[in-house]
Amino acid sequence: MSHSNYLPHEMGSATVSPTGEFETGSYHEFAVTYTAGKFGIDDTGAIKLVHRFASDMGKPQLTDPKAANYVTAEASNGAILHIEFDGKRNIRPWDKTIYIKVVRGFLREGDQITIRLGDRRGGGPGIRMQTFCEDTFEFRLLIDAIATYNFVELPEQPIIKLISGPPVIWKAIIPTSRTAGSSFSLSMKGEDKWGNPSNQCDQIFSLRSDIPVVGLPESIAFKAGEKSFIVRDLKVEKPGDVFISMVDSNDVVVAQSNPLRVVGGAELLPYWADLHGQSEETIGTNSARDFHAFARDNAFLDAVAHQGNDFQITTPFWNHLNELTAEFNEDGKFIAFPGYEWSGNTGMGGDRNVLFMEEGRQIHRSSHALIEDLSDEYTDAHTAVELFEKLEDEDCVVFAHIGGRYADIKMAHDDKLERAVEVHSAWGTFEWLIHDAFEKGYRVGIVSNSDGHKGRPGASHPGATSFGSYGGLTCMLAKGLSRSGLLESLRTRHHYGTTGCRMVLNVNAVFEGQAELFSEDPNMGNCKSEMTSSAMMGDILKFSGDTVNLNIDLVGSSPIERVEIRNGLETIETFRPYAPSDLGKRIRVIWEGSEYRGRGRETHWDGSVELNGNRFERVEPINRYNVDKKFDQVSDSRLEWGAITTGGFGGFDAWLSDEEAGMIKIKTNLIKQEIMIKDIGQEDLVFENGGINRRIRVFRMPNENPHYKIKLERSMALSADRDNALYVCITQEDGHLIWSSPIYIFKDQ
Repeated sequence: MSHSNYLPHEMGSATVSPTGEFETGSYHEFAVTYTAGKFGIDDTGAIKLVHRFASDMGKPQLTDPKAANYVTAEASNGAILHIEFDGKRNIRPWDKTIYIKVVRGFLREGDQITIRLGDRRGGGPGIRMQTFCEDTFEFRLLIDAIATYNFVELPEQPIIKLISGPPVIWKAIIPTSRTAGSSFSLSMKGEDKWGNPSNQCDQIFSLRSDIPVVGLPESIAFKAGEKSFIVRDLKVEKPGDVFISMVDSNDVVVAQSNPLRVVGGAELLPYWADLHGQSEETIGTNSARDFHAFARDNAFLDAVAHQGNDFQITTPFWNHLNELTAEFNEDGKFIAFPGYEWSGNTGMGGDRNVLFMEEGRQIHRSSHALIEDLSDEYTDAHTAVELFEKLEDEDCVVFAHIGGRYADIKMAHDDKLERAVEVHSAWGTFEWLIHDAFEKGYRVGIVSNSDGHKGRPGASHPGATSFGSYGGLTCMLAKGLSRSGLLESLRTRHHYGTTGCRMVLNVNAVFEGQAELFSEDPNMGNCKSEMTSSAMMGDILKFSGDTVNLNIDLVGSSPIERVEIRNGLETIETFRPYAPSDLGKRIRVIWEGSEYRGRGRETHWDGSVELNGNRFERVEPINRYNVDKKFDQVSDSRLEWGAITTGGFGGFDAWLSDEEAGMIKIKTNLIKQEIMIKDIGQEDLVFENGGINRRIRVFRMPNENPHYKIKLERSMALSADRDNALYVCITQEDGHLIWSSPIYIFKDQ
């Protein structure tokens, strides 16, 4: 949607100084100079300097010259200017607005307004640049020359380039399961402190594996200018679990890969996807082409789906997206789904995501709110119910999403189309959505994706704004890497979701006797069935017995902190892989939850911990993605931090000098608590504060936790009056969560 198009070439021009390349997250001063055009700017006219919604550049402030992000504006002719900042004062995606109004005087042609972003003249450090890369970061200006509040965009906008910094973390990624003797690749990269793949990786690493890997070189050398290093055609000849480590010249392991389980044979194999993200053509950053390339080449995904807000997807862009998915899609190598995010208002049903089997399908938008061409407005579906009606005969899958808007699946749901709910994205963690499904008796699977806005699908660091979590991933268990194979995985709920890690997970039910396994949800009517003695995640079965054996087999990418075994809304057991006798000097403090379901869900956890009669030997943060927020050990007995949660959790581990002595005092803006150290044990001490699971938890852990692998077998009692939705939620020590899709079992009545 454009602004006024009245004589843009007569509205003046703008420059920025300095120009060139700048590191993400670094501090600088920029002078944006606007030179008035033919009309000048009349008394009470204005200009806007705007940035994208997705940008997490430092929030402009107008009051403290010595602090970061200080912004000023001056007119060359002495006109008096009034300046404001508003995070939503322009048409999306260019929401973030520095508004400058001429309140006394006026500008003639050639007069200038200079806006200093990060003005350093008062001693401030400058403005912090956004934390993710962008080749064309714009300082976009709009002009209200005639004081009508009808703004015109300048035809040429000043730009700079934002590039990654040096690597501070290394990552090694391999598949999570392959058959013995089949080939696979090891993909490695270095990321800067904000999660951007770095092209400044100029190091040599040794490679080590805990079991033999055919073709694994002894060492590899990154070259400056390259963002990844891939070793192809590796093989493991015998079944087993594999980790591969990158080791530096000091014999320090800088990265351990996710686990790879090598099996003798398998009908289904795991494929990793981020099925939800956006680009600059809607509300994200960088182009849709860059989006697909990053997913394949820098996140090392098997599949991706661009899911732009529908009310911003013009017909030409929809056609372009279809061209891109056709170009990038290659069976056996990389799958790109055509699709979009149906972005209806919450009261109309809330966000849904649509994945098509083929290109060329009709997009049924929730509205044309930001699309000027209304020639196909008749194809819109204004409510989720209308969307399901219009997709009835399409070869597609839908899942429910929580973003700015949340999906109200109690208001609208379709058993045939809506096969999953998204419990995690960069927006946060939303287990309440699967709870809504259980309460309504829906049989849906669980997915996790990023809804990334920063051009990094599959590796979506939240950055420094209201996104509170690292973006998620979905692992689909499929017969092959193809659209048909992956859509079949989604339709049968044979998948699990994570908060961004890759792990091996198998959850199976074993019956004493025979159960009836349905090909589709029998709630939809006639469907095929067969008798079986076992089931996997996502299956729907009828069984006459009173119990079933649930088998859980997992290998984490980090040691396992706990496994919660659940039946629908009830947690049946919380299993920890260590006994109370294994506990040591390490305590874990967790803050978590959200304010409520809507946009203002962020919960701030600024606070401190102080020890009396004890001291910290070591402290390590958990899920600390925003490195701008402080996490400071100010003494051997005091820790201070700033943090937000949006449904997920953050916190820290502290290793104490004495296991039993003293007291810990927790003080946050929401919860204040004093706890005797000797009273902290294996079970959570929970301190609630309303909202949605908004609370602090404190518990004790072993000094070191070696438990990456867990096998459990549990006899599960089955309720006769409802679905038994059997699934697990796993917490890794590094802060990642994993959810299996439920196995749905109902009693034969």
